[in-house]
Amino acid sequence: MSIFNNKKIGLFLLVAGFLLVSCGTSRKQAKALSAKPVAELTPEQQRKYDYFFLEAARLKIQKDYDAAFDLLQHCLTINPNASSALYELAQYYLFLKQVPQGQAALEKAVENDPDNYWYSQGLANLYQQQDEKEKAMKLLEDMSIRFTDKLDPLYALLNIYNRQEQYDKVIATLNRIEEKMGKSEQLSMEKFRIYLQMKDNKNAFHEIESLVAEYPMDSRYQVVLGDVYMQNGKKEEAYNMYRKVLDAEPDNAMAMYSLASYYEETGQKDLYQQQLDTLLLNKKVPSETKLNVMRQFVVQNEQDGKDSTRVISLFDRILEQEPDDAGIPMLYAQYLLSKGMNKEAFPVLRQVLTIDPTNTAARMMLLGEAVRKEDYNDVIDLCEAGVETNPEMLEFYFYLAIAYNQAERTDDVISICQKALTQITADSKKEVVSDFYSILGDAYHTKDLNTEAYAAYDSALVYNSSNIGALNNYAYYLSVERRNLDKAEEMSYKTVKAEPDNATYLDTYAWILFEKGNYAEARLYIDDAMKSDGGKSDVIVEHCGDIYYMTGDVDKALEYWNQALKIGSKSRTLQEKIRKKKYISDK
Repeated sequence: MSIFNNKKIGLFLLVAGFLLVSCGTSRKQAKALSAKPVAELTPEQQRKYDYFFLEAARLKIQKDYDAAFDLLQHCLTINPNASSALYELAQYYLFLKQVPQGQAALEKAVENDPDNYWYSQGLANLYQQQDEKEKAMKLLEDMSIRFTDKLDPLYALLNIYNRQEQYDKVIATLNRIEEKMGKSEQLSMEKFRIYLQMKDNKNAFHEIESLVAEYPMDSRYQVVLGDVYMQNGKKEEAYNMYRKVLDAEPDNAMAMYSLASYYEETGQKDLYQQQLDTLLLNKKVPSETKLNVMRQFVVQNEQDGKDSTRVISLFDRILEQEPDDAGIPMLYAQYLLSKGMNKEAFPVLRQVLTIDPTNTAARMMLLGEAVRKEDYNDVIDLCEAGVETNPEMLEFYFYLAIAYNQAERTDDVISICQKALTQITADSKKEVVSDFYSILGDAYHTKDLNTEAYAAYDSALVYNSSNIGALNNYAYYLSVERRNLDKAEEMSYKTVKAEPDNATYLDTYAWILFEKGNYAEARLYIDDAMKSDGGKSDVIVEHCGDIYYMTGDVDKALEYWNQALKIGSKSRTLQEKIRKKKYISDK
């Protein structure tokens, strides 16, 4: 039985099987590949060959590669010179990195069927991969003659000749491509480059000039010729070409910019600035062109070490035209921010949003500033619009929920969190989803919807079991209700372990221990909370008094209760505790 007949074999064993076949049947393969040609198959032989070849193709589609390989080998016993089977076998050999066998099979496939383009293409690619340049060039040259409708062989030859610096052959090949495709800027510029490499300036310039002659109505090529003149020191010819274009087309942006570059290159700074203004303040010039010019102008200004006055002035004058594209104001804002001129940048960013409300980058920059300034009204305005224009951006929902919470718009907090959760996808970060559920839980609790709050916290912890905020609030609210205290203690302990200096988390844990009657241990944690700035919170200070009372230190308890009262506690039982000098539960 052949080792390829086990159809349950894994991918690793399949590859191993391939290797075994290539090694174990090498004599059989050599015999098949070197067998004498069959002059002509009988109808019966042809029928058998076709059957086995098609069956091999079917098995290949089913990824039963071992059986397919066997059948292809069998095909060669029927017709040792069958190019179709040889080509398919070559793919197996090459996949297994058995290049000699694959190359031999491919060469024989091409030899037996030279009119099949794809066989020749595969062999040419293999020659190039193996760096067999002479073989590759010979085959590609033959293909360029045999398959006159194909350009790939010529482009492959072009690549090889370029790497070998055979410039005469590069030019000849480019001319052959040009004969098939017609004259083009790409080909002419490549020929120009090669002629310069050959130090043949006459033919180099003639090439671009012939491009202009070929397309006399396309002023773009005339500007290209002017640029070529400039790049090669022919400044007068360049100037004349630019002027010729602008005389015919005064609003030609490409020529205007090239002329500005000419003035700069020749040291005519005033004319350079005038020409730049003419270009950038021309309403007929496309915004994209202006944007590209301003990018280059900014870079050049920085490289020359000049101050930002000229750049800012030019940006301001462009924006006075009320652009309908956000590109230039966005570039301006980025430039101002890079100069530390944040105050000046933010009005420009708002102009960007006026032009393009979907510009996420501008909105996020403005949002960051609003959050930094704690201007929650601005946060709400920015995020409400952001949710509408970019509903997939969860950041807008998140900051909007926080801002609504600051504005005590609890119903809106719930609504926006629910809306955000409808935008969750498989790619959404689980931590972000968890945060939305946590905020939702806080909002529900504010409205005394504790069942809904706890369900939201549970969901938050499903998405992120380490959500410290959710763990703390969930645990604290359970302790206030004196329910599920073991669960509350477990959750709260995680927060203390994660942030051992957080007064809020220490207070929550101490209070849960208090509710469970573990007063001595609760005192240790409330003391740590007080050491971590807990004394600024009336709730923590009052809890401290409660715990000290339960550990028998009444005087200290009174001291803390009075301190909580001074801070501004609105506890319902605090004053009664002080008056009666005893702990009174608020339940």
